[in-house]
Amino acid sequence: MIHIGAHVSVAKGWEAMGKTTLELGGDTFAFFLRSPRGGAAKPVVPEDAAALRAIIEEHGFGTIVAHAPYTMNLCAVKEYVVEHAEDVFRGDLQNLEDYLPGQYMNFHPGSHVGQGAEVAIPRIADALNRLMDPGQTTTILLETMAGKGSEVGRTFEELRDILDLVKPDLQDRMGVCLDTCHVWDAGYDLSDLDAVLDEFDKVLGLHRLKAIHLNDSKNPCGAHKDRHEKLGQGFIGEERLKAVVTHPKLQGLPFILETPNELPGYRKEIETIKSWLV
Repeated sequence: MIHIGAHVSVAKGWEAMGKTTLELGGDTFAFFLRSPRGGAAKPVVPEDAAALRAIIEEHGFGTIVAHAPYTMNLCAVKEYVVEHAEDVFRGDLQNLEDYLPGQYMNFHPGSHVGQGAEVAIPRIADALNRLMDPGQTTTILLETMAGKGSEVGRTFEELRDILDLVKPDLQDRMGVCLDTCHVWDAGYDLSDLDAVLDEFDKVLGLHRLKAIHLNDSKNPCGAHKDRHEKLGQGFIGEERLKAVVTHPKLQGLPFILETPNELPGYRKEIETIKSWLV
């Protein structure tokens, strides 16, 4: 079986995220430690974080998938943007280590902004090598990207090239989050899911696949646009998404909904996903 949840807000505190997830019928979730557009992180109340950890333990949650801000670009052209990105990475990782150890921190690899992926990839890996520590409990996930603009990570090969440059003593704390909308928009046809997973295994190794963002897409395969849709209402469609959820090689992973929904919509989608697993 999989673990399933949605992206929830941290606005009302950490314990509230756990309670919201239970109300949705989930047993994992994703969240931003700060605004998805950047800015300062809200100070964590230790007792609030402890209450969330108690919920996670009591209800047997799967691994939580924290998400770094979209604006965090470790390979930007402008140095002050890179410096800010590294400060954000460092701060979010420290908060997870201090208050929610042993989870995942997922991030978009970045945009090369005209430099080319061949320049950006070593810069991303260099930042990871400096910002991570072999003793950390948090696993860092590179997200598969749709390939719009100058995004890095539009192919499995680009993610592999980043991982190959990460220091050996950090490899155990690196992984990949596969976003169904992103890979579809990038040109990986989920109509043949076995072929996509075989390609992932060949290039990256399935042991690297740690989490799934489960989203439909508003666009046909290969559009390179990255516009999420509610489950079953987009071009990927219910049958392909059901195949992802039920695939034997993906069992045990946390599945995170990032569909354009409010909480009632997420509750309904979680119920639907559970019906697929019966």
